[in-house]
Amino acid sequence: MSTGLDVFDTTLQQTNLWLKDLMEHLAIDRRHAYRVLSATLHTVRDRIGPENAVHLGAQLPILIRGFYYEGWHPAATPTKQRHKEDFLDYVSGDVFRGLGIDPERAVRAVFDVMSNRLDPGEIEKLIKLFPDELRSLWPVARNVGSGPSDEAPGWRQ
Repeated sequence: MSTGLDVFDTTLQQTNLWLKDLMEHLAIDRRHAYRVLSATLHTVRDRIGPENAVHLGAQLPILIRGFYYEGWHPAATPTKQRHKEDFLDYVSGDVFRGLGIDPERAVRAVFDVMSNRLDPGEIEKLIKLFPDELRSLWPVARNVGSGPSDEAPGWRQ
């Protein structure tokens, strides 16, 4: 189905590819894939602070960017989960209850999709914003040093 506008058709196609990847990783339906993606992106957004959240938002397909910003209160960020369990609890909240999805597996799947769909250099800079314990959730984290980031426009430690 075409909307007649290339920008909308492209973002629908890109969003469907992200959801399809998650559906395959987690063996879930499209509705649950959307919920997992949204909850994980919200947690990342809230963890990295407003300036970095805006920079990440600019990297996302337009449709995903819309639900990434949904319900955001920049004044309440950044959150400071430093431990994996706290981060996973923040992600799962009410969203995963009743889905039968392991939050760590879901977060790893979203991070894998992000790593495959976004610019590798941008992902590397994003990962450096996380403490070591949370970096371990990223599939490419083993390639990212724990030293200071090479700051690029938009990404701040």
